[in-house]
Amino acid sequence: MKQKPNLPFWSLWNLSFGFFGVQIAYALQSANISRIFATLGADPHNLSYFWILPPLMGILVQPIVGSLSDKTWTRFGRRIPYLFIGATVAVLVMCLLPNAGSLGLAVSAAMMFGLIALMFLDTSINMAMQPFKMLVGDMVNEEQKAKAYSIQSFLCNAGSVAGFLLPFIFTFIGISNVAEKGVVPDSVIWSFYIGAAILILCVIYTTLKVKEWNPKEYAEYNGNSEKSENSEHSENSENSGNWITLLRKAPSTFWKVGLVQFFCWAAFLYMWNYTTGAIAETVWNTTDPACEDFQTAGNWVGVLFAVQAIGSVIWAAVLPQLKNIKVAYAVSLIIGAVGFALVPYIHDAYLQFIPFLLIGCAWAAMLAMPFTFVTNALQGYGHMGAYLGLFNGTICIPQIIAALCGGIVLSLVGSHQSTMMIVSGVLLVAGAACVTVIRQK
Repeated sequence: MKQKPNLPFWSLWNLSFGFFGVQIAYALQSANISRIFATLGADPHNLSYFWILPPLMGILVQPIVGSLSDKTWTRFGRRIPYLFIGATVAVLVMCLLPNAGSLGLAVSAAMMFGLIALMFLDTSINMAMQPFKMLVGDMVNEEQKAKAYSIQSFLCNAGSVAGFLLPFIFTFIGISNVAEKGVVPDSVIWSFYIGAAILILCVIYTTLKVKEWNPKEYAEYNGNSEKSENSEHSENSENSGNWITLLRKAPSTFWKVGLVQFFCWAAFLYMWNYTTGAIAETVWNTTDPACEDFQTAGNWVGVLFAVQAIGSVIWAAVLPQLKNIKVAYAVSLIIGAVGFALVPYIHDAYLQFIPFLLIGCAWAAMLAMPFTFVTNALQGYGHMGAYLGLFNGTICIPQIIAALCGGIVLSLVGSHQSTMMIVSGVLLVAGAACVTVIRQK
């Protein structure tokens, strides 16, 4: 088996550049979905149900795309066709979704149109996202993988910040941030249009600049690994009992970290779901989606999410300096919990930067620490790919459960969306407590 060659910086950059556009689309969805459906007329107690789709599509689509692209060989490559198809569908849906209230439909019909559009958007974003991770795995040698994923992480965070800020920027330059009742403001609509344009341009750039290996070259650089992976996948597909066996034999750390994940991802699901309403209540003293202040709050949520992303990048640089990763994990979650708890008590828009910087610390730990514990615990177990695929369920399933329970929890805390931030803080404290039972290897 031949050694994969070292790639120059710009080749590594080109492999992941399209991720910048994909992440803009994902950030626009994360920051604006609750705002869009609230504007269309959704009851706050029902908002969480719309958030079932993102994790559900993730748990379904990403393994399917991975499996199918393993067996696909075309003149355009094996991963890139899925990337291009996913991005193209995402662009079309991004142009339709924010217009759900502008088509003259009744409220129920507009929300159904928006829900179907959201389903296609989630599916297509997941379809476009997965190939970038696989391209690095296919074409980058072990020595350069850390550098390649660092570039991908930078582009991911840069895309997130850009997507979060677009509605605020468009309002700042004079595009209307208000509209008639039930209609999404132009600032949001144009953010989705521009995000769609950036997405397709970034993906076209990657498509033109990246030339995947043909089957012969791939076999020379990867040996029979693909064959064995496909064989293992086939066996698992034919007999789902193999997956059950793997779960039964999984190290205890797998399940203990999964318990921490449950509380953490439920907390962030409620953040994405209720932050727009919480900031509107706390800073702008309104709960009316039809008023200008609510839409201004919606723009500011994008700014706060961008601040959170910046806080995450800063804290990610600090985490490796902390020697005890259990302590680092737990402390990060507690810092994030403090951030969540502060949100309802800060009535100045700019001072809200403080809690969201703190929330970014928890986010940085959530992205890094779980896989560190699990991959360390799995050394010598084999089936690393299968176990990590199963571990993805600890990200998606908690969000689905939290979304199903969101309306009930909101009623229990007095129907104030700002109080849901305290619920998120409590969930992170519970997650931090569960870190103590993890055995460090």
